[in-house]
Amino acid sequence: MKKTSLLVLIIATFMTTASAHADDSALALIKKAGVLKIGTTGDYKPFSYKSPNGELTGADISMAQELAASLSVEPEFVPTTWKTLLEDFKAKKFDVLVGGITVDAARAEVGDFSVPNVKDGKRPIARCEDQTKYSSIDAINQPSTRVIVNPGGTNDKFAHEHFTDAKIAVFPDNRVIFDEIAANRADVMVTDGVEVDLQSKLHPGVLCPTKVTEPFTHFENAYLVRKDPALKAAVDDFVRKQLDDGGWKAKLDAAMK
Repeated sequence: MKKTSLLVLIIATFMTTASAHADDSALALIKKAGVLKIGTTGDYKPFSYKSPNGELTGADISMAQELAASLSVEPEFVPTTWKTLLEDFKAKKFDVLVGGITVDAARAEVGDFSVPNVKDGKRPIARCEDQTKYSSIDAINQPSTRVIVNPGGTNDKFAHEHFTDAKIAVFPDNRVIFDEIAANRADVMVTDGVEVDLQSKLHPGVLCPTKVTEPFTHFENAYLVRKDPALKAAVDDFVRKQLDDGGWKAKLDAAMK
């Protein structure tokens, strides 16, 4: 075989292989199916929340719907939980995970995070009469304190790492967990600052942010997507546009009411 013929054969084989890989990419498969599968817990206002009639609402739900439209596909929401979301993601039950997802190393090992749309930190929320009582980790970490957490997420992890002397109750329903504090069945919860602010608005005069000098942690929220450079680029482009033109802020402001 002549060298030129061999070179043509090598190039053709390379292009065929590259094309096959491109056709098998996550983004290509999503577009071929015409559906973007979106994982979400549906229990975390203001990002993702399932109302009593079963309708999903929230800032990240609106974002996910528009993300699907930007890819010219239909959104399909797949329920998951904070305890199982990582295993569900590994099992490829959905293409993207949304709903106040904190960027962390364990999640980054199995997927790609988009550019962040939230910068936040964990803060405590308690009954308003206890605003000054739970003003530090040490103040909370007392044998008489009843800390409450939702199972499986970063709140659960934070509580068990820092409140070794306090009583920790794991409450399964994040949609009504704050009612436990209001009813004096728990004393304090440490969660994302945006949730503290929202729940204070939803329980005026009953629940308040505690008087901390600064958040206990600093972190970012983003969307976790299947590992695929093309899919990550598409999601990043969408999120950046929403951040730049005020679309994300408008959605978050609306969900905070």
